[in-house]
Amino acid sequence: MRKITSVILAGGYGTRVKHLLPNVPKPMASVADKPFLEWILRYLKSQGITQNILSTGYLSEVIEEYFQNQPVPDIEVYCCKEKQPLGTAGGFLNGVEQTNISSNAWLVMNGDSLIVAQFNKMISYLDNYEVDGVILGVSVEDTSRYGSLVIDKSGNLISFAEKRQGAGIINCGVYLFRHQVLEKFPSRFPLSFEYDVFPALLKKKNSIKVHQIKAPFLDIGTPETLPKAEAFILENFSQLLNPC
Repeated sequence: MRKITSVILAGGYGTRVKHLLPNVPKPMASVADKPFLEWILRYLKSQGITQNILSTGYLSEVIEEYFQNQPVPDIEVYCCKEKQPLGTAGGFLNGVEQTNISSNAWLVMNGDSLIVAQFNKMISYLDNYEVDGVILGVSVEDTSRYGSLVIDKSGNLISFAEKRQGAGIINCGVYLFRHQVLEKFPSRFPLSFEYDVFPALLKKKNSIKVHQIKAPFLDIGTPETLPKAEAFILENFSQLLNPC
């Protein structure tokens, strides 16, 4: 059975919503009586993923103290603080190396966004041993906030496109990597998935698939979207309201 460990990137400053969350890191924003980050962990558990690494930075102690004092049943949480900003991919690698956890594959997510997706379908791509990684792509009517993915007819990633108007497939920041491909990441920091890792993997002819879905998606990173979080959780994750 393939072992999947999640790495949740929760170290950003949350500059755009900091005035709404004084002394609270963005992933710990209270939503429907729980930190947003706990909803992510509960949703991962519902998908069969119970081992999780939290890559922390800004106000890391708030995250660490919460999950030490209020652990979520049947969910393992390991907090790994960045000593300096390492970038998205750098924070991921730092978490993997600090915990020394053995895993067949790694599911990477942002700590300030959540999508209603069946991750088992994404994970099934790794049944093909030629596939090294998978990006979760979401069909939206307007890609201007996120930028879009350029893919071929077979669902292979070609490149990342800059932000632009119009419909397309966006990168929602959910990635799956076979463990063996981590050694092919560039060895420099800060390290970005979008600007460093994926271009390097594509240049080396590694196979990166895009799993396309159309599903509810929320990013709480702006003053406009943060107030929508509670309604999003109650509408899409009512099955998680009961204790794990």
